Amino acid sequence: MEKLINDFSFGLFFYQAAILIILLILLAKFAWKPIMTAITEREEGIAKAIAAAEAARKEMQNLQADNQRILQEARAERDAMLKEAREIKEKMIADAKAEAVAQGDKMIQQAKAAIESEKSAAMAEMKAQVAGLSLEIAEKILKNELSSRETQTEMIGKMLGEVTLN
Repeated sequence: MEKLINDFSFGLFFYQAAILIILLILLAKFAWKPIMTAITEREEGIAKAIAAAEAARKEMQNLQADNQRILQEARAERDAMLKEAREIKEKMIADAKAEAVAQGDKMIQQAKAAIESEKSAAMAEMKAQVAGLSLEIAEKILKNELSSRETQTEMIGKMLGEVTLN
C-alpha cells in the first residue's frame, strides 16, 4: 500500500477519473436505459407469469371444486337410481307374490269346487245304487214273504188294520 501512495500521480488520477465519469455518462446515456428497460420488462414478464400462474392455480381449484361437485351429484344420482331400482324390484316381487297368492287361492277354490262337484256326483250315484239295491232287496224279501197265498192275505189284513180312516 505504501508503494501505491508513493507512486501516486495526480495527472493519471485525473485522467482515470475523467475516463470513469465519461464511461458512466456514456453508460447512463446509451446502456443504462436499455438495461433498465430490459430489467423492467423482465420484472413485468415475471409479474405477469406469476399472475397467470396464480390465475391458473385459481382456475385449477375452481375446476377441482366443479369436479368434486359434479362427482357428488353423479354419486347422488347413482344412489337415487339404485334406490329407485331397489324399490321397483321390491314392488315387482311383492306384485308377483300377490299374484301367485291370488292364483293359488283361485286354484284352491277351483279344486274345492271340483271336489264338491265330484262328491255330489258320487253321493248321487251312491244314492241311486243304494235305492236300486234297496228295491232289489225289498223285491226279494216280498217275493219270499208273499210267496204263499196265506201270507199275502195275512199281510194285507195287518196293513189294513194299521191304516186309519179319518
